[in-house]
Amino acid sequence: MTINCNGKLIDLSTPKVMGILNLTPDSFFDGGKYTSDLDILNQVEKMLGDGATFIDIGAYSSRPNAVHISEDEELKRLLPNIEIILKKFPKTLISADTFRSNVATESVNLGACMVNDISGGTLDENMFKAIGKLQVPYILMHLKGTPQNMQKNPTYDNVVRDVLNYFSEKVALLRKEKANDIILDVGFGFAKTLEHNYTLLKNLEHFSILELPILTGISRKSMLYKQLNTVANNALNATTVANTIALQKGTNILRVHDVKEAMEAIKVVGKIQ
Repeated sequence: MTINCNGKLIDLSTPKVMGILNLTPDSFFDGGKYTSDLDILNQVEKMLGDGATFIDIGAYSSRPNAVHISEDEELKRLLPNIEIILKKFPKTLISADTFRSNVATESVNLGACMVNDISGGTLDENMFKAIGKLQVPYILMHLKGTPQNMQKNPTYDNVVRDVLNYFSEKVALLRKEKANDIILDVGFGFAKTLEHNYTLLKNLEHFSILELPILTGISRKSMLYKQLNTVANNALNATTVANTIALQKGTNILRVHDVKEAMEAIKVVGKIQ
């Protein structure tokens, strides 16, 4: 359970935290919050200080019904910020959150060490080939459709089995391209109903059959705050509960907005395990 990030071996047998940095004006929780260089650097410093191993930087909002932006706009938002972060914190392990192979390539060439693709290669047919060439860890997420239409009546015969089959097929294609260090993300909130999300969380341990690390990105999502009839701002406690369940079911990386609380969950669950 190790992955190679810029020549550094990261042991995932002890769960790690990935801090979220959204550079978008319209992300569901913190869109538009980090606009200046100082805001961005302060947030990165805070997340690293709180214990984040990775910083996941996204410049394309993937919330349901999000506005589609061009590749040029995504690059304009993303690349300068990767540059300023690595200039200030050169050892930062940056994950580029993108479904576009060219954006992934440009980001890695600039110093990112990982690619987080919400589409699992379905929105860019060149992504798997690019990952094979780049030889960086790749987060393979499950998604049906696009961010613009994914929540329009998502249906499955059996959501756990269907997502497992999806992963099996995608992993085989990635292996053909000589990709290493594949990480699985079931895609909570992406083309899933509330019931689908909770079924996947309840059965998360079944995905260990693929013998690959598991990333869980459940932080402040609607499956939590809708269950409580509240809003994302009030969903930190629910996030910690869900992260605790995910850790008990074998999650290796927690992708979160709130790093300190995720680290605390890892320490408490680790003591029990």
